[in-house]
Order: sequence, then structure tokens, then C-alpha cells
Amino acid sequence: MIELVNLHKSFGPKQVLKGVSLIIPNGQTTCIIGKSGSGKSVLLKHIVGLLEPDEGKIFVDKKNVAELNRDDLFSMRQKMGYVFQGAALFDSLTVWENVIISLFEHGIKDDAILDGEARRVLSAVGLLPDISESGSASFEKEYNILRDKKPSDLSGGMRKRVGVARALVGSPEYIFYDEPTTGLDPVTSEQIDMLIKDLQQKLNVTSLVITHDMFSVFHIAHHVAFLHEGLVQFEGTAQELQETKSPVVREFIERFILKPHD
Repeated sequence: MIELVNLHKSFGPKQVLKGVSLIIPNGQTTCIIGKSGSGKSVLLKHIVGLLEPDEGKIFVDKKNVAELNRDDLFSMRQKMGYVFQGAALFDSLTVWENVIISLFEHGIKDDAILDGEARRVLSAVGLLPDISESGSASFEKEYNILRDKKPSDLSGGMRKRVGVARALVGSPEYIFYDEPTTGLDPVTSEQIDMLIKDLQQKLNVTSLVITHDMFSVFHIAHHVAFLHEGLVQFEGTAQELQETKSPVVREFIERFILKPHD
């Protein structure tokens, strides 16, 4: 379980987080929503240990992230997969190289291990047939074509899926998505939503999604937190979000429905 307790963070005179307390339930999808600059991505960077709070604590599996030494922080991060906004693939690398790069960088050089993991995760995100078909002529043909493609050869939706596949390497317990549908057309956005939902159900991972896309929230979220002016102004289910009477939350939802791409 992930728990944030009275989290404060400032950058110079700008106070971004002003006492955020939040529990990310295990085995569910939690969406954190809010306007640009509300602190969503800053909060996520605290969870993975990229930022340290000015005040407050972050617990992952009951361990205080700020107190972990380098080795323990590395071990914690091995439980986490991170899907960056825009996928953040390396343009000069192939799909295969992008997917297995974390294993390679951590000393795993056995081609059989790397290849097996690439097949598994690319199949899991729907870029290849079911992994049970690995070894068949059709699977091998599709795999050999896909593995050598560069990001420039892929559609926006395929790049997102490769980014998710990379995050699945090593079978993490937690997957963090930073604005996963930003820049995608409505059809592709819905496909990514279905992928997030499907992976959470099949793998029973704890998913944390940073987004301002309310359509995604209503499709995938078990639990929603709304950040506004550095504080959690709402926490509950997607259904409760739709029914809330909070003026600041209602303004956010209604503005998105009127101007979904604003």
C-alpha cells in the first residue's frame, strides 16, 4: 500500500503541496486529477523518490521512502513501472531495445531472458498475439517485424503501448501512468483506457494514473482524488465524484465536459 501523510513541497516561494494526505488502495486503479499546476506530477515524483518532501512522509509497503538508503530505494523501484507522458521512447533504439533497456542496464545480458521478457510484455499490451502462441509461425513473424521497428515507425497509440510494455518488465506491483491519453485521438484514448483496465484486472497491479481526462477517470477509476491549490479537495469513487456538490470539483468536471481538450 502507498500512503502519503501531510505532504508539503515548495519550489522557491511557490508552495505546490500544502499538506496532502492520501491512501492509494492495493490492487485498484486510483486516478489523481486536477488542473495543470495543481501538483499531480510533483506528488508522483515524491512516491518514486525523485523528490523529497519539505514536510510529511511517504510510505510504500510501510517503508518511509525518504529514509531509504540507495540500495533499498533501488529495490523499491524494482516493484514499480512508470509510463511517461508521451511514452518517452528512445528514438534511436528499436522497439526491442526500448522494452528491455532496464534489464540490460542492470546487467542482464542473456538474450534468451531478454527476448522472453520482450515477448511477454509486448503480448500483454496487445502488440503481439497471446504469449501462449509464442513459437508459432504467425507469432514469430509478427514479433520479428515489430522488434526491429523504430518509434518513428509506430502510431501514437502503438508508442504508448510500447511505453506500457516497458513499464511491465519485471512484473511490477505498482504501475504509474503520467497523463497516458494526452495527445491521443478519442478512439486511441479509449483503447489505452481499456488496456489500463485490462492490465489491472489480469495482473492485479496497483495502478496510479495522473490525468485531467475525465472520460478516462469514469472508465477506469476505482478511486479518485482531486487536487486543488495543493490540497486534496475530494476523495472517493468515480460515482461519488459525479454526484459531489463541491463547487470547485463541479466547476472542474463541467469545464472539462464543455471543453474536453482545454
